[in-house]
Amino acid sequence: MIKTTKVRQAEYRKKRPTSGENGERRINTWVTTSASLALGRLATHYRRTKRELLEQLILSADQQIVHSLDMDSDEWSEYYKVTA
Repeated sequence: MIKTTKVRQAEYRKKRPTSGENGERRINTWVTTSASLALGRLATHYRRTKRELLEQLILSADQQIVHSLDMDSDEWSEYYKVTA
């Protein structure tokens, strides 16, 4: 049986939350034109996809904060209370 594009897309999206190391989540947001263009330039410069570059920047910023916090502190608890 031939699947429609709609069916194939639904199947693909259904698999995404369980793919990768820890699943994946979709981020859908608007940014300024200058930020979008800068992201494109940076990705090209570092020979990375925009996704790879965004993930690297986000995880690097997160690790800087995590390494600055004491695991037994209120700040640690407050930082990890935020969920998306």
